[in-house]
Amino acid sequence: MSISIKAYRLSFWIAILGYFLFNAQTKAQNTVSISGKVIESETKEPLIGVNILVKGKVIGTITDGNGNYNLTVSQAPPLTLIFSMIGFASKEVEITDNEVSGLQVILEEQTMLGQEVVVSASRVEESILQSPVTIEKMDILDVRETASDTYYKAIANLKGVDVTSTSINFQILNARGFNSTGNTRFVQLTDGMDTQAPALNFPIGNLNGPSELDVESVEFIPGASSALYGPNAFNGILLINSKSPFEYQGLSASYKQGINHIGGRAGEPASPQPMFEGSIRYAHAFNNKLAFKLSASFMEAEDWYGTDQTDLNAAAQGDLPFNPGENRVHVFGDEVANNIGLLRNVSSLQQQANAFGLGGYIASIPDQVVSRTGYDERDLVDYGAKNYKVSGAVHYRINDATELSYTLNYGSGTSVYTGAQRYSLNNFNITQHKLELKTDNYFIRGYTTRENSGDSYIADLTGVNINDEWKGNAQWFGEYTLNYMAALALQQVAPGAAGSTEQQAEAHRFARIQADQGRYLPGSGEFQNAERNIRSDFIPQGSLFNDRSRMYMAEGQYDFKNEVDFMDLQVGASYRIYDLRSNGTIFADVEGNDISVTEFGGYAQASKRVLQEKLKLTGSVRYDKNENFEGQFSPRISGVYTEGNSNFRLSYQTGFRMPTTQAQHIDLNVVSARLISGLPYYREKYNVFENALSLASVQQYTAAVAAGASPVAASATNLLQAVTELPALRPEQVNSVEIGFKGLLADNRLLIDMAYYYNIYNDFISQTAIRKAPGPVFPGASPSSDQGAINAINAPTLLTPVTIPGQENTFQTYTNIVDREVRAHGAVLGFTYNLPKNYTIGGNYNFNRLITAFEEGFLSEFNTPEHKYNIQFGNRKVFEKMGFNLSYRYQTAFRWESSFARGEVPEIHNVDAQVSYKLKSLKTVVKLGGSNMLNNRYFLNFGGPTIGAIYYLSLTFDELLN
Repeated sequence: MSISIKAYRLSFWIAILGYFLFNAQTKAQNTVSISGKVIESETKEPLIGVNILVKGKVIGTITDGNGNYNLTVSQAPPLTLIFSMIGFASKEVEITDNEVSGLQVILEEQTMLGQEVVVSASRVEESILQSPVTIEKMDILDVRETASDTYYKAIANLKGVDVTSTSINFQILNARGFNSTGNTRFVQLTDGMDTQAPALNFPIGNLNGPSELDVESVEFIPGASSALYGPNAFNGILLINSKSPFEYQGLSASYKQGINHIGGRAGEPASPQPMFEGSIRYAHAFNNKLAFKLSASFMEAEDWYGTDQTDLNAAAQGDLPFNPGENRVHVFGDEVANNIGLLRNVSSLQQQANAFGLGGYIASIPDQVVSRTGYDERDLVDYGAKNYKVSGAVHYRINDATELSYTLNYGSGTSVYTGAQRYSLNNFNITQHKLELKTDNYFIRGYTTRENSGDSYIADLTGVNINDEWKGNAQWFGEYTLNYMAALALQQVAPGAAGSTEQQAEAHRFARIQADQGRYLPGSGEFQNAERNIRSDFIPQGSLFNDRSRMYMAEGQYDFKNEVDFMDLQVGASYRIYDLRSNGTIFADVEGNDISVTEFGGYAQASKRVLQEKLKLTGSVRYDKNENFEGQFSPRISGVYTEGNSNFRLSYQTGFRMPTTQAQHIDLNVVSARLISGLPYYREKYNVFENALSLASVQQYTAAVAAGASPVAASATNLLQAVTELPALRPEQVNSVEIGFKGLLADNRLLIDMAYYYNIYNDFISQTAIRKAPGPVFPGASPSSDQGAINAINAPTLLTPVTIPGQENTFQTYTNIVDREVRAHGAVLGFTYNLPKNYTIGGNYNFNRLITAFEEGFLSEFNTPEHKYNIQFGNRKVFEKMGFNLSYRYQTAFRWESSFARGEVPEIHNVDAQVSYKLKSLKTVVKLGGSNMLNNRYFLNFGGPTIGAIYYLSLTFDELLN
């Protein structure tokens, strides 16, 4: 189906939006005018920026710099005004007259816990205490007073959150296991817009999200949420809500100066590096009818470095004191390897050996994997991290009940991302446009996300191509092998003999030095020219991406609260189009082969209170269809029983995730393998099952050869496992049971929240790798048999990945585990206690465990510490103008698995702290703080950068600061 036809379908939703717009008319039968003042209960000082909303409508206003307000409502009395402000208890005031003046409202500081209202758990407003699922929330004060250097990083302190970091400005969130650096099991919404990059299908952190000045709240739900939010709301969902220009007006600005790279290690900057972050926001409303806001921010820093020298190919070392075939984590170019034993039968090498008098040493060439010399990541990656963001919105109240808005979010910059390789995201940008119509009981919105890869490139591939531009692989391996034989001759090893381990090691050292003569060195003109040429040419000739993918989305929801009174009922629907435009640098969308993916879905939810309003039962069901897969049903049922301030909840939830756009259409050579889709077309295109063996078994075979076995003998040991088919790709499902409690104890000074979950996954989506031989290989065949003779020709080639595009022998593909269920479970416990004199202490403990074991060759990617806890202590008002916040985070060591690297992530101890001082006369808050205050170096994912301390000083001005 062409994009034009799909866009036509999308226009149907826009037509609906137009229908509501042109049929929304003001039906004013009367007018009510209210004016007055809002003051604080203790000091009797006016409160600035108090939000005043007419209950059941969108119209409202805020108090000015003197605490005064004026509001006119096109409605006959009675009506109810809601006065609210973060940090204060809300108050409802009923208005019964047409003209009310001098109405003074007194607000008291909020000291009682558990009073937050959340929307994300049920898509309607409800008390956080009575939410049917586990949910966490950060409000404006939490955002402002976080000890972390950014509010987005502070989300890691919430209960149940896992965070990975691939760059100083690129964090990825997750919950309940199966964490990754590109989390396709998690959905992040900003003002209702999915923040995923269309070509990646996972949220890009806060690279195009609102600045701290524009954040009103953050809501986080761990666990399956597909019943309301559709595909990929699988392990959790995060909602970031920005400030309305009607409710938060005036000018605000902030500037933060920091430093990082303190006490840099080898390969890192030798001195501390400066960091800068600044933002500004302005909003204004005209007669409570039209409002706009503009926001901009910038961030610049020297990024964290990747310095891990762990050898990912250690199995090929054998008994040598070092590995000639090493493939180090943060070294690029050494992915290209070859078994030099294969060159024994190459006639051109034999001729050269004879010419140099080395013909007798042909038999001395070992079956040893040798890799090319690589370049450190710091020589290939742009560590100048930047993030520039601009956002704006225009809101128009068509009448007192209907509001129309247009929103723009734009983010650009430079960062580093870890996927199947390390990617330097240079000068990328992503833009979102949204048009939304909403009332008190429905909304309909349409938006588009457009990404531009800018100058982004693959760092690994850059290193590979620089080596290749200097000297081709065939020439380099030939020279290496000739020099290896020459070194044996110089050591007077008998022709045909292998030599001692020490002699072999010396021969490898000599061979590499000689083969690398004249190699382009980092910093040289030759290196810089080669790097520039490669980074400016598109994949596969160069390493540059050319991605312009887009996503189009339309969705709406209607709440029948005005039509149905015996229960709460909501229905909604969505329609989405992915328009993939990588121009052959990620997908197979070369010229003339447009690729798009369409999804649609709809849901209904009903809830009712029974047993004297103490038990709230909620049920919902959703259906979604992707054009490449069968439709998916996602039911959810929950019950919350309330007794006083104690709330007991039980829920059964289901979720699913569609295979990502990459799982459906990727076709990319990443040096170590060609990544291909799990759809049948791509497997047939490369005939991947012909003479195919699992890469995991080939790695065991390689280790046996490295230990001294001949390739033919090793193939006779049944180590090798043939792969003749894999399940066709399909969506993955999860069934989750959760039981929990949330309540107030100790005279409402202690908030407790605890939950246990048990998840069962079916059709688990995983990746597996295959190595193809040039001909048949017969595991277990006797070396003296006919099959053994065939093995003598074909088995040795399994030792080496062929990376030349079009000639690859290694494929990594997406598939499902269909022969078993995958199970995991976990628990969380959180508490917050209000101590005397405004002190607060809180913390949480998180437990997650994968129950099902995965067989070798399939990635579970659970990637989650089994135990983790956070402790926070603070007081936002130690004195009238001074506050502080302190947080401590710990997690146990765990194993990390990904297609890029596998290894152990050590345990982490982390302390963040801040002290703030309010300059009331200047309406400014000064904050001095630090993340990882003790500078305990750590990494959150194996293959990610090493993270150290950040110390900062910030100034925040807010025209409405009380």
